[in-house]
Amino acid sequence: MNNTVYQFDIPQNEPLLTYAPGTQERILLKQELERQSSLQIEIPLIINGKEIRTGNMGKVVMPCDHHHVLATYHKAGEAEVQLAIKSALEAKQLWQTMSWVERASITIKAAHLLSTKFRWLLNAATMLGQGKNAYQAEIDAAAETIDFLRYNAYFASQIYSDQPKSGFDQLNRMEYRPLEGFVLTVSPFNFTAIGSNLNMAVVLMGNTTVWKPATTALLSNFYLMKIYQEAGLPDGVINFVPGSGALIGDVCLTHQELSGVHFTGSNSTFNHIWKTVGDNLGKLSTYPRLVGETGGKDFIFVHNSSDPTEVATGIVRGAFEYQGQKCSAASRAYIPRSLWTDVRDMMGVMLGEMEMGDVRDFSNFINAVIDEASFDNIMNYIEKAKAAPDAEVIFGGTGDKSVGFFVKPTIILTSNPHFITMEEEIFGPVMTVFLYDDDKFEETLELCDKTSPYALTGAVFSRDRYAFVKACQMLRYAAGNFYLNDKPTGAMVGMQPFGGARGSGTNDKAGGPLNLMRWISPRTIKETFNPATHFAYPFMTRD
Repeated sequence: MNNTVYQFDIPQNEPLLTYAPGTQERILLKQELERQSSLQIEIPLIINGKEIRTGNMGKVVMPCDHHHVLATYHKAGEAEVQLAIKSALEAKQLWQTMSWVERASITIKAAHLLSTKFRWLLNAATMLGQGKNAYQAEIDAAAETIDFLRYNAYFASQIYSDQPKSGFDQLNRMEYRPLEGFVLTVSPFNFTAIGSNLNMAVVLMGNTTVWKPATTALLSNFYLMKIYQEAGLPDGVINFVPGSGALIGDVCLTHQELSGVHFTGSNSTFNHIWKTVGDNLGKLSTYPRLVGETGGKDFIFVHNSSDPTEVATGIVRGAFEYQGQKCSAASRAYIPRSLWTDVRDMMGVMLGEMEMGDVRDFSNFINAVIDEASFDNIMNYIEKAKAAPDAEVIFGGTGDKSVGFFVKPTIILTSNPHFITMEEEIFGPVMTVFLYDDDKFEETLELCDKTSPYALTGAVFSRDRYAFVKACQMLRYAAGNFYLNDKPTGAMVGMQPFGGARGSGTNDKAGGPLNLMRWISPRTIKETFNPATHFAYPFMTRD
């Protein structure tokens, strides 16, 4: 019998590989890209550890070359979703009683496999299927996924070791139970690491899941599922169910045993989930935990003490890495008039040096957006700016979807702080700039705070500490992740736990212990060593 009380040490973040010319990782990744480019795999459902093929098929294509089919996949019907729920509930009986150390051992094994054997496989799948360049894939599919797995084991050990005080005549304990029922996980296209963490954070705490992956991330997500299995994840703990989000949601969100939803995606979809659960509370056994990270209209706010080169770099990287398809991507900037000429000119130089094209050409900084619907949506916003009297496209503004879904990095200058591209989430390589008079710093901070319904990330550039303190105070609720003299993207697990509030979600901070706390239901246990033998208390004795 293993009676060890185990405490994981705080891990180190996974080192990032550079993929510079001549490196071994560059050679191996290019070989894997070539191998996967020559394949067309078939992606089944995986329910209770078994591959299921429904015959209702869809295609996975490359965003950089939408004529290139990477995979075909089977779509779940209602019967398969019901089977996935049944499998999750049955698997939970053993999974929740297993020592948390054993569960953590599986996640640590998965991290090891990703760091070594499957690094190139998952990075290449993320590049080809989700349109990420080599570096963006490395920081996501490799490093962040690995960090989530390792850090969560450490955070879990902290949570489980937190116990209440006991007295000489009693023993008090806190039992951290998993939630009662199954958890629906709904993952996005833009981060392979999120697809992993939405499930693995939940199952680490003893729960089981029904996983609805994004269709445009199926290639990497399928490989993730196979890696979990190789790491020793028992059958039925995670059930991989590609298919219609509406169908899967209709079945899961009204099921009596729904205990939680772990979601990353659009604000409108999360609102629908929240409303559907609320409308069906009378049918459910418990109040489900709804954890969601949704949209963002993330800002860069510049004080006139800032360095123009730092500002220009922060905007270009923050807005255009991964084509702006990050919830944290900068998409609006407030710049003092005194700095604008220098910042504009430096951005122009950087944008002129950027190359755009296929992810397999490592010289390309910009790649394709995820699909045609996204391309059309982005170009629609750009066309509105071109037609508006109070806006001007100063860089970019063009797109081409004949081969891949390519949108040139675009910067819009507007005189209207409430112009549509200053307020609405676009999720593409579009940055809108509003210029303010240098003496209206505080008024413009207030404008920034009240412009967007979102509150995910934001950055302030300043070399004046008083200005930063004022910005931090006035933008207290404008961003859940707040940056000083840095772009508002790139949060690292264990260092900057991630999440925002207002319209950006429930701010449960993936990459820290707070998220794991959402997947447990604590029970306090008190054992008395000297039980009472009569109802009366001393104060009742007569004088």
